[in-house]
Amino acid sequence: MTNNNIEDRVAVVTGASSGIGAATARRLAAEGMKVALLGRRKDRLEELADALGANILAVTADVSVRQSVLDAAAQVRAAFGSVDLVVANAGSMLGAPFEQAEIDEWDQMVGTNINGLLYTGRTFIDDLLVTAAAGRRADLVFVGSIGAHTAFPNYGVYCATKAAVAHLTRNLRIEFGPRGVRVKNIEPGFVDTELGAGMRDDHRRAELDAWRDGLEILVPEDIADAIAFAVSAPRRVNVAELIVVPTQQG
Repeated sequence: MTNNNIEDRVAVVTGASSGIGAATARRLAAEGMKVALLGRRKDRLEELADALGANILAVTADVSVRQSVLDAAAQVRAAFGSVDLVVANAGSMLGAPFEQAEIDEWDQMVGTNINGLLYTGRTFIDDLLVTAAAGRRADLVFVGSIGAHTAFPNYGVYCATKAAVAHLTRNLRIEFGPRGVRVKNIEPGFVDTELGAGMRDDHRRAELDAWRDGLEILVPEDIADAIAFAVSAPRRVNVAELIVVPTQQG
């Protein structure tokens, strides 16, 4: 990894209580960053913060609620000052046939996967613009999914939310790239995380387990490495879209 004063940065990672978010927080902390851990599960966040040691802040927040994100940002700024790296990772995947799906599961995915990224990005964009204007690296990282580009039966709404993330990223790059903020989309394939564990459709849960068992899938640290690589590039370089999938997934 190309280290370019990465240790001087202040990072926010959403969905940090498990999986990709927790692995990313560990990786950034290991590089010497100050890291704010945002998530809904207070006990897990505090356990991770204790394990990581100094310059780590655990903040309980629900990214689907704008005021919760605003309150979290106030805590982060009070502790660490302005933020120059945001990893909007929190996500939800709830599969079901379209005609049988529970509507509140759709609402949950839209609320987390789309609104959550919008609220997170909007809340911290002023920090990033100030950082960029000062000639330093400023990164807004969205964690999307290969589902933005591939059709998965019974996951139409989830894939649609991730397609929205991909196109949002492209549009925001046009807005903020000329102003020095690097907006990027990291799109994982199958990763060994809790994603999908909460879906109510038993058949889809079993199907997801079978898909994962049928491949040598990624571990969260693989995506954390990809994020760390992307944000450590020189300021002139934006790793704008990065698809990271298991070799066997193709």
